[in-house]
Amino acid sequence: MGFSVLLVSLLVANWVLASEGSDNTSFDQNYKVTWGFDHVLSLNQGREIQLSMDNSSGAGFASNLSYGSGFFHMSMKLPGKDSAGVVTTFYLISQGKNHDELDFEFLGNREGKPYTLQTNVFANGRGDREQRMLLWFDPTANFHTYEILWNQHQIVFYVDNIPIRVYKNNRNIGVEYPSQPMQIEGSLWDGDSWATDGGRTKINWTYAPFQAHYQGFEIGGCAALDNSNIQHCYSPNYWWNTGKYWQLDSGQQREYENVRNKYINYDYCSDRHRYPIPPPECLA
Repeated sequence: MGFSVLLVSLLVANWVLASEGSDNTSFDQNYKVTWGFDHVLSLNQGREIQLSMDNSSGAGFASNLSYGSGFFHMSMKLPGKDSAGVVTTFYLISQGKNHDELDFEFLGNREGKPYTLQTNVFANGRGDREQRMLLWFDPTANFHTYEILWNQHQIVFYVDNIPIRVYKNNRNIGVEYPSQPMQIEGSLWDGDSWATDGGRTKINWTYAPFQAHYQGFEIGGCAALDNSNIQHCYSPNYWWNTGKYWQLDSGQQREYENVRNKYINYDYCSDRHRYPIPPPECLA
């Protein structure tokens, strides 16, 4: 990455953190544990939580509110050692039938083999838009930040402020686009039926408990109770809705193309077995 691009990324990161608020936000201010209550540990005066998973349970949490647009982020450190079959997540999801969902799913692996990061987009109940990639760092060694920008023009997934996926609003060609209020959720759970080598590699429970750590509980989003009052979340008074964030700038586009060329190892748009004719959003 060139110095100028790195400098831009750092400046954007600092501005985003300043606009979102203090790093001292505690988990309980914006989130609640939703399952696996005895597998959640609060650390650092509530500014960090640890989710644990053994063969009795994993754990999960959710935001107190739902949101209709925003720039959502979480700093995470993933379970280390032999994590095959273990799934760690950070995502947005609406409630009820025909849901919307924006996923970061981290798929564990045998010790010494890399994690896979899978992203997915659901709109009006339809998903099957998986993309998978390897990361350019060890996500178990330190905290890294994972972010989702969501406005009425595009959804962008970022890793450490570097865009890795863009999903544009293509309603004009009949493609569904997430438009329901969504909660922020995180979880650590048993996915060994599918997560590693298509489910052939199972969890080695002798390495349990598996532990994932989360930080960064401030939320930059527009709260929306339900579909009837989501329209105000499209206002340009929110910085993430302004024209600057309708598309990637030139520096972000270069970073995005570099990631796509080097690290993506599966894209549903290129899977002709599943989609002999590519979905329309892949051709837009």
